[in-house]
Amino acid sequence: MRADRLLSLLMLLQDRGQITARELSAELEVSERTIYRDMVALSTAGVPVYAERGPGGGCSLIDSYRTNLTDLTRDEVRALFMLSIPAPLAELGVDQDLKAALLKLSAAMPEVYRPEGIRVRQRIHLDSTVWFHQEVQVPQMHTIQQGLFQDLKLNLIYRLTFDAQVEHFVEPYGLVAKSNLWYLIFAREDVIFVRKLADVLHAELTQDKFDYPPEFDLVKFWTDWCRVYEINQPQFTAHVRLRPDLMNMLQYFEDPLITEITGESKLDGDGWYNLILHFDTFESARKHLLNFGGAVEVIEPQALRTSIQDFATQIQAVYHR
Repeated sequence: MRADRLLSLLMLLQDRGQITARELSAELEVSERTIYRDMVALSTAGVPVYAERGPGGGCSLIDSYRTNLTDLTRDEVRALFMLSIPAPLAELGVDQDLKAALLKLSAAMPEVYRPEGIRVRQRIHLDSTVWFHQEVQVPQMHTIQQGLFQDLKLNLIYRLTFDAQVEHFVEPYGLVAKSNLWYLIFAREDVIFVRKLADVLHAELTQDKFDYPPEFDLVKFWTDWCRVYEINQPQFTAHVRLRPDLMNMLQYFEDPLITEITGESKLDGDGWYNLILHFDTFESARKHLLNFGGAVEVIEPQALRTSIQDFATQIQAVYHR
């Protein structure tokens, strides 16, 4: 993660003074080219760093610059101690490092702020896990991280739709965790792809370097990709009648769902709601609407109405027997 690396780079420069790009690249496990890019990023952010090439040169901070924690506000202290260790960071293997870093920050903090940190930890806890969510194993994470941080190509075998498998040499651009699921962004033949890390069956590190595109913005790419992905998702529409006392149950549907009221009045002659519901798929619609039992009636499409009738008939037959 680049933000972590920039902070580590800054701390190394502050702790050791002048240090060569080669030493920094070995310490942070990235290429010297990446170190120089990070130096430019720090300089752009207003950190007074400079690099001198040649014998006796190296990277350093100006002597008068030192980071400190004395100007933290109370709200900043509270925000800092609200941090917890989400599952994706544990999968990256940096959970213990983050805990150690927070302890160091706490120790370096002015005495007057330390009780505030204790108060926050006593009163606020962030749990990023989803109810009844089965943990997805990502055994290839370490290898993929190495490729990312060292700008090395990867040999990947990953699963496609219908369990087809393909093998490609790819250039890893980034990892993104969304809802505790990891996605790998990589380039192949100058085209950028996104794959769930859970679909990666095998990852092998090569010794082939690639030039990470300096113009690539991971956050912007991911935001744009998600927007296009959501727009292109298939939708299944159902017209239903729903008993009014169960309207509030719609908010507990797991899948993305949009509801709208049909007709001039949202209630029909029996006092039930007429709704248009949008689901991801036919199967998703059937699964959720079966949960309502006799409190919902599918008007159309006929295929969904018939399928739910068939399920109801099978269930009735079992319990009648």
